[in-house]
Amino acid sequence: MARKLAYWISTALVAVALLGSLTYLTGSEQVVSGFAKAGYPQHLRIVLGVMKPAAAVVLLVPGVPLMKEWAYAGVTFALVMAFISAYLGADPVWPMPLVLLALLIVSYVTRPANRRLSPVPASA
Repeated sequence: MARKLAYWISTALVAVALLGSLTYLTGSEQVVSGFAKAGYPQHLRIVLGVMKPAAAVVLLVPGVPLMKEWAYAGVTFALVMAFISAYLGADPVWPMPLVLLALLIVSYVTRPANRRLSPVPASA
């Protein structure tokens, strides 16, 4: 029961954070200037604004274990890069990507068997 609770709490918190990336698509002054300040091109804002919420959906829905593996990997890369960018840019919220990464790791480790990719049988 504790494992299941840890999975759902961590996964839900990560998913909510990822869904918040939909604001990247608004083109608001704050978002555009944040990406510019970090030195990122604006097309990255669009890509992340689509892919992060898509990853959130994949992590939440049942089935699609291969897509879940890709979502976990992609979100891991995005959070590591967000941490590096925030830390080097002296952003006061630089620990937040690490917190989300820790939650993502908890989600990955505690996920139920039906949300895991089945091992490929060894060929003879």
